[in-house]
Amino acid sequence: MGRFILKRLFETILVVITAALACFVLLRYVGDPVNNMLGQAATIEQRETMRRALGLEDPVFTQFLGFLGQVLSGNLGVSYRFSTPVARLLLDRLPATLELSLCAMLMAILLGVPLGVWTALHRRTVMSELVLIASLVGVALPTFLIGIILILIFSVWLAWLPAFGRGATIAIGGGWTTGLLTASGLKSLILPSLTLGLFQMTLIMRLVRAEMLEVLRTDYIKFARARGLKNTTINYDHALRNAFIPVMTIIGLQFGNVFAFSIIVETVFQWPGLGLLVIQSIQFADAPLLAAYLVLIALGFALINLAVDLMYAVVDPRVRGGAAFAPRSAA
Repeated sequence: MGRFILKRLFETILVVITAALACFVLLRYVGDPVNNMLGQAATIEQRETMRRALGLEDPVFTQFLGFLGQVLSGNLGVSYRFSTPVARLLLDRLPATLELSLCAMLMAILLGVPLGVWTALHRRTVMSELVLIASLVGVALPTFLIGIILILIFSVWLAWLPAFGRGATIAIGGGWTTGLLTASGLKSLILPSLTLGLFQMTLIMRLVRAEMLEVLRTDYIKFARARGLKNTTINYDHALRNAFIPVMTIIGLQFGNVFAFSIIVETVFQWPGLGLLVIQSIQFADAPLLAAYLVLIALGFALINLAVDLMYAVVDPRVRGGAAFAPRSAA
């Protein structure tokens, strides 16, 4: 188990470094930050001076090594767009995006898993078919359209919820702010988290349903029924526990997707998170900020995958016994 964790940590470091190199090289050929910073009226001498000050005349690999050294020392550079340390910008916006992502995934799990189990256990009922048909909305409609529809209904027509912004926030220490402790913050969180989590809820529900149906057809479930075990014991202690193993992987990956691709939702609702910050930095070819953001996303995906692998030990007893990590002996 310990060797497995060390191996995955080493792989995580390699993935983050590779992603950082690829992103850094690509961003160096997208737009000209000097032109955006000085404008069209700047002279050639001013442009060359600015390029030397930013280190843009060095080879790309040299620039990347300098960027990597700054990252390891905790210095992510200075944003071209905001003239502010990148680390400060990311830390200021991270609470909003993380709060939105966690609420969206929590809603998706709390609704998706019970609905998936219920539709699997009552698959021949009319209500189950209606739930499955309604779930197609979360798959068929694009995210930005769902957000616009929710704004139209709950903000424009009914005037129940705010259409944009994060609401009032409270500082809880270390520069971390939250809107979960204020009424306006909670109200502002409902529509964007619902928009962001609807597709995830549909995916989790359908996956749980498919896995439950597959497990319920296995021989050990039939044997458990023949032994006279209660339906609740069979359905939840045996079937759901085994069906939830592949679902855990999808939940982990989808949380990474929600965190990384919340850009659309944050743009629609003007949510002051990392997604909105990235849109502004793309328009300005802000390479340090974009590179740091993409490295953060790569690190998040790698850590989520590691956490999912470790969570298997909680669900699957074979993993706790070391069977999943030990090399298989030849027959």
